[in-house]
Amino acid sequence: MNSSPTIPAGDFAPGEDRSFFGHPRGLAYLAFTEAWERFSFYGMSALLLLYMIQRLLTPEVMGGVLGLGAFRSAIEAVTGPLSNQAFASQTYGLYGGLVYFTPMFGGLLADRLLGQRRTVMLGALLMSAGHILMAFDASFLIAAALLVTGSGCLKGNISAQVGHLYPKDDESRRTRAFAIFSAAINFGALIGPLVCAVVAQVCGWHAGFGVAGVLMLAALGTYIAGQRYLPPDRKRREGEKHPPLSARDYRIVAALIFLSVLAIFPSIAYYQETNAGLLMIEESVSRSLFDWTVPASAFNALDGFFCIVLVPPLVRLWRNQAQRGREPGDLGKIAIGFLATAIANLALLIPAGWIDADPTAKVSMLWPVLLYGLNALGFLYYWPTMLALFSRAAPAAVNATMMGVLFFSLFFANVLIGTFGGWWEVISHVRFFAFHAALAIVPCAIVVVLARPFGRLLAPR
Repeated sequence: MNSSPTIPAGDFAPGEDRSFFGHPRGLAYLAFTEAWERFSFYGMSALLLLYMIQRLLTPEVMGGVLGLGAFRSAIEAVTGPLSNQAFASQTYGLYGGLVYFTPMFGGLLADRLLGQRRTVMLGALLMSAGHILMAFDASFLIAAALLVTGSGCLKGNISAQVGHLYPKDDESRRTRAFAIFSAAINFGALIGPLVCAVVAQVCGWHAGFGVAGVLMLAALGTYIAGQRYLPPDRKRREGEKHPPLSARDYRIVAALIFLSVLAIFPSIAYYQETNAGLLMIEESVSRSLFDWTVPASAFNALDGFFCIVLVPPLVRLWRNQAQRGREPGDLGKIAIGFLATAIANLALLIPAGWIDADPTAKVSMLWPVLLYGLNALGFLYYWPTMLALFSRAAPAAVNATMMGVLFFSLFFANVLIGTFGGWWEVISHVRFFAFHAALAIVPCAIVVVLARPFGRLLAPR
């Protein structure tokens, strides 16, 4: 590897520091930076769809939003005329997709110019500005653009730094670290929707968005405080060139890209819970709890809740399996995760059938709880494993870039989520959830078939 640190690494010593529950202390700073960033992202996202439908797209407001008319015309030039609900779903999906489109370019920026640390701090500043502008109707599109750009600088580079905390051959501990990382950041995903939804309900939409902005500044402060414990930057010096990729490197890159393409489809099934799933909760779920109506957007906190409470038993299970030599490999965990996501959507066929038979029916809150719980289990099996796999297996010259490629898959997923979310009004709910289950089952079968050859190619050297 022909890359050198550009910032002093302080106490950083890969594989030796075990001061954070047996893991490097840098993992704590990276995890809680993402925790506050996820608070801001999920808190804002929980409000976004209903905010657009209930306020932004109302006749008295939409005319004052800068560029909204031109933006809607551009979307409808591709999709055809859209109802307000379909346009809001498409916009939500496009925003969520672009958040995962830009990390590839953030990875290139870090690999070739700024390094991971400066790129992460730039991203945090841009996102803070975007959240502040979300407090005003008129600047909605400008705010969304800043949030998308800032997230691109931050997301992939944070994840790449987690992988760099461990030696190349420490595969098992790296995978468990990404599971712990996911649990910590999902603390933000749990608290964000709850706090922002309640604040928005009591004080108005813009106050809810403002809370998200404050926590984004906390993310920046946390990251700066942990600089000495982070892995050194990996970027090219001026005039420096990495050795060309070998034939094996190109095969590895091709295999990782193929896996990222497969991940698009279960990700659609998983993230649809925050789009059409939220519409089902708003329209057809009985939300009364102790004489209080739970805001529909607050249900998004269930994802963070389950992603926290499921991690300790899951990590313990993997550790026990490893001691017996029976821990599934990376591809095995990915296949299990895809299968759990399929089962989550299959479970919703039952209440969906009741709603199709009687559109006025109200189903129990236990159904969305089951959906979020099974989806979270699937996510914890496949997504941290894919992050760990990409951070370890991707060639050093394109490591952060390949992490961006993995997030790039979520761009396509979220754009398609918006498109498929528009089907909620036009097809039966049973067909809707059956289709999303199939999106996870087929990639699961493909991973099972390819597990052996891909496992040999991507094994640590």
